[in-house]
Amino acid sequence: MGVEGTLEYISDLLSNMKKKKKKKQTQTVALKIRMDCEGCARKVKKVLSGVKGAKSVDVDLKQQKATVTGNVEPKKVLAAAQTTKKKVELWPYVPYNLVANPYVAQAYDKKAPPNHVRKVPDTANITETTVDDRYSNMFSDENPNACSIM
Repeated sequence: MGVEGTLEYISDLLSNMKKKKKKKQTQTVALKIRMDCEGCARKVKKVLSGVKGAKSVDVDLKQQKATVTGNVEPKKVLAAAQTTKKKVELWPYVPYNLVANPYVAQAYDKKAPPNHVRKVPDTANITETTVDDRYSNMFSDENPNACSIM
């Protein structure tokens, strides 16, 4: 193979690379869906399984959560779930250990599943998590009535 053959080979190789489409990455879309019974859960699973690119659908009736995994777009999954006429929103909770300041006001949600908190915006004030001065003075050496452990 001469120089011409090598250049032709490289040219073909490059043109074939351009023709290939980028593969969509597999992603997981979680939804909070109001489900009252097993029948609701089956209906939601059936509808979400029909979304183009969905590889697996997991429905958790106890947590009111549906998870779709595959080459899917969150908007299409949400739109499909809304066709069930049930109250639907993107899953608003994240694992507790992934939140920087889980004690920021409104981060803790009593309706959240165990070990989850509501998504906290990055603009959350850290000052809201600081300890009140009364409590820090309670153990201060400068306070004559402070608690002390000997």
